[in-house]
Amino acid sequence: MSQGLKKIVFFILLVGLAYVAHTYMIKPANENLVREKAKVEQKLAKLAELEKATVTAKNLTEQLEQMTEAMKYFESKLPPTSEIYTVLENVTVSAQKRGLVPKTIRTLKRKENGGYIEQPLKMELHGDFNSYYSFLLELERLDRITKIRELFLKKNLKREGQIEATFVVSIFFQGTNA
Repeated sequence: MSQGLKKIVFFILLVGLAYVAHTYMIKPANENLVREKAKVEQKLAKLAELEKATVTAKNLTEQLEQMTEAMKYFESKLPPTSEIYTVLENVTVSAQKRGLVPKTIRTLKRKENGGYIEQPLKMELHGDFNSYYSFLLELERLDRITKIRELFLKKNLKREGQIEATFVVSIFFQGTNA
């Protein structure tokens, strides 16, 4: 065999070997590499989701603790039902200390809600506006949760500076579930 023919056969063998190596070794290895990269990307995405979920869970735990503290605070502002008359007396005495004359004080139908009881009182007071205003401020500062539901003010035409106030104040108490 001549030298030129040997080179051509050697070249064809090299090209064939490169083709076989590429087809049966390099190409499957590259495909496997692409699949493995996709799996890694998928796992990294899952990991990122889990990290976000962990942060959210920590935030929810903190919020739950804050809500528990808030509930304890508000429950401390709700007297037991047995103290209802004491609170009613405090409201009445506070109105009288401010110089207001109670015309009528009536308890309305009690409303029981989940965990607390609302006792509405319909009150009619007479006196000057400044006394009434200071009474409302005192009512706001009470150590109990109260809410003014309805409020009607009427000027007393016979006496200057005097008003007749009719309102419904709700006082909240611990319920049987609390």
